[in-house]
Amino acid sequence: MLPNRFENCRIDSTDAAILAYDRGMGARRATISDVAREAGVSPSTASVVFSGKTPVSAETRARVLAAAESLGYSGPDPRAASLRTGRSGIVGVVFEEHLGAAFLDPVKTVMMDGLADAVAPLGAGLLLLRDHDPAGVGASLTTAPLDAAVLIGCSGMLRESLSVVHTRGIPVVVIEGDAGSDVPRIDLDNREAQRQAASHLRSLGHDDAVVLSLPVHTDWKPGWVPEGTPIEVDVARDRLDGVRDVFPRARVYAAGASSIDEGLKAGRVLLADPAAWPTAVIAQSDLLAAGVVRAAEEAGLDVPRDLSVTGFDGIEVDGLAPYELTTLVQPAADKGRAAGAAVAAMLDGRDAASIRFTCAFREGNTTAVAPVMATGGRAASGG
Repeated sequence: MLPNRFENCRIDSTDAAILAYDRGMGARRATISDVAREAGVSPSTASVVFSGKTPVSAETRARVLAAAESLGYSGPDPRAASLRTGRSGIVGVVFEEHLGAAFLDPVKTVMMDGLADAVAPLGAGLLLLRDHDPAGVGASLTTAPLDAAVLIGCSGMLRESLSVVHTRGIPVVVIEGDAGSDVPRIDLDNREAQRQAASHLRSLGHDDAVVLSLPVHTDWKPGWVPEGTPIEVDVARDRLDGVRDVFPRARVYAAGASSIDEGLKAGRVLLADPAAWPTAVIAQSDLLAAGVVRAAEEAGLDVPRDLSVTGFDGIEVDGLAPYELTTLVQPAADKGRAAGAAVAAMLDGRDAASIRFTCAFREGNTTAVAPVMATGGRAASGG
């Protein structure tokens, strides 16, 4: 039996379900109906004080908040909202790498800001997941209570993650990945954008440009990419295609991740043999490009006189001054907001369109006339 002070209190079906759950857990959480009775108002009036959807008088608001404080009520129980709407209020965002590493990349941080802004009006929050959890513990794409999922297509496991989502019947949006015509895709003009950077280098007389690629498939170990190697990551493949539109025989070295450290390690490999130095490195991210600049400095090369370097993303890289990368600026926040808008449309039963954004070429001070043109001292190859 309920305590006496609740005997005359109306408990709606949602409150009853939560109460039953709490009883089973050995706890009794105050409900909005309890607060309403304590404050002497209707449950609907008490509810709007917390939701803010309808104005109430200052006196009523103060009385309801005082009652809530006395009962230890901190706000609507999210389980009640789930029972009423049949939704969890959770949008899953799936990354390949360790989440700590993912948020060292400013592009992903800005993109997540845009996504969070877009789903907030739904009363939803983001749950960050890895598409493969080596430990096999905690929330996963298979078990987490999700209303929708956003897959980041820079992962070689995109198709596996997509299969899980389809099996669960969850609405899904893909950012920069090909998931088929029935899945909304938020994309960049990666091939055309990368072609612009390659064409810029060609116009400066460069014939020997090496591509520093993002990982080309799951569990990729840093190294040279042999001709004919299947490239499973759509972003890496599209950007490489853009380079090969201009430099069809360009050599490709793929890093293990997009980070300055990975770019530095790769740059040391690319510049290990002075006889095989390229005149330019086309990096598929600004972080990788920054690492290459540092490797060039270690090798005693002047950027851009001895080596031109281009990036991709248009972010501010700490510690890179006085260099300003020649790069492609992508609208990361807009990509996130577009993904959130697509999620909102699907949860509302509407069609969500695919969107392709355009990058802007930005010339910095890390590219210059090729050394072979400036001094005649380096042999050209690979064009």
